[in-house]
Amino acid sequence: MKYPSTLQQAIRYFSHFENCQRFMIEMRWPDGKVRCPTCKSENVTYLENARLWKCYAKHPRAKFSLKVGTIFEDSSIGLDKWLPAMWLIANCKNGISSYEMARGLGVTQKTAWFMDHRIRLAMQDRSLAQFDGNEVEADETFIGGLARNMHKDKKIKITATGGAGKAIVMGLLDRHSAKVRLTHVPNTQRDTLQPLVRRYVRGGSYVFTDAFMGYHGLDQDYVHNVIDHAERYVDGNVHTNKIENFWSLLKRSLKGTYVSVEPFHLFRYLDEQAFRYNARKANDGERFIDVASSVLGRRLTYSELTGKTESATEPLPA
Repeated sequence: MKYPSTLQQAIRYFSHFENCQRFMIEMRWPDGKVRCPTCKSENVTYLENARLWKCYAKHPRAKFSLKVGTIFEDSSIGLDKWLPAMWLIANCKNGISSYEMARGLGVTQKTAWFMDHRIRLAMQDRSLAQFDGNEVEADETFIGGLARNMHKDKKIKITATGGAGKAIVMGLLDRHSAKVRLTHVPNTQRDTLQPLVRRYVRGGSYVFTDAFMGYHGLDQDYVHNVIDHAERYVDGNVHTNKIENFWSLLKRSLKGTYVSVEPFHLFRYLDEQAFRYNARKANDGERFIDVASSVLGRRLTYSELTGKTESATEPLPA
């Protein structure tokens, strides 16, 4: 099957239900054999008028659609809107706001916001594998508004300078694969930052950081190179410029497109930006296929998204 390679082609192609159906079947079952998501049986038949499949095994949920078991489950929005929405989020460099998505798809802003977060779940990298390369940059950044722009009531709560009152993001960037991993962390203490380095970076690798005290002690397991930004920003191969360049892309997205991001949801936006950065060398169609192939087995309900259930908490760092 030849997939669309531009947004215009995608909108035209997925405007037909048959094309959406064929596409989702190939994403879910590459061998073309539709299986029951409940019992995995191939003894199913297609009910054309209802656009559902029926499984002949004995269990409560005999009928199922292509959305069951994916991020689309229980959504009344058709795949003709879901798939173009996925294309936009996967390929808009600075992200796309829920208001813009709502206008483009003809849905409410609340619906578009919910759709966006479900697609971000498909973008989440759940791999715990260590980086392939042996040169990794580590750094942290603070996400939040400037105190001078805050209301008086919020300013009073800030009793310190610098990153006080802001969310903290720790990042690792592998120079070999040019891929980044991001984690929303509660603080910048050594016991918080260094375990993340040890989880994703192989022992003996070169680790490049600034002179922040939280990274002191890494030389026990790594070749730790430190650049003191009070003196210089580059010393030969010793620098953190690549991860700092990524921070500029992240903040451009958060401040310019999304404007206001609650710390509770920050990790979802980190997943989105990390996905686009890690797949930046692919073309638009390839990025879209990458997200579409990850929708299976991932579910996000509205109650989870709004924090009404325990599963809404941030997952382990990925």
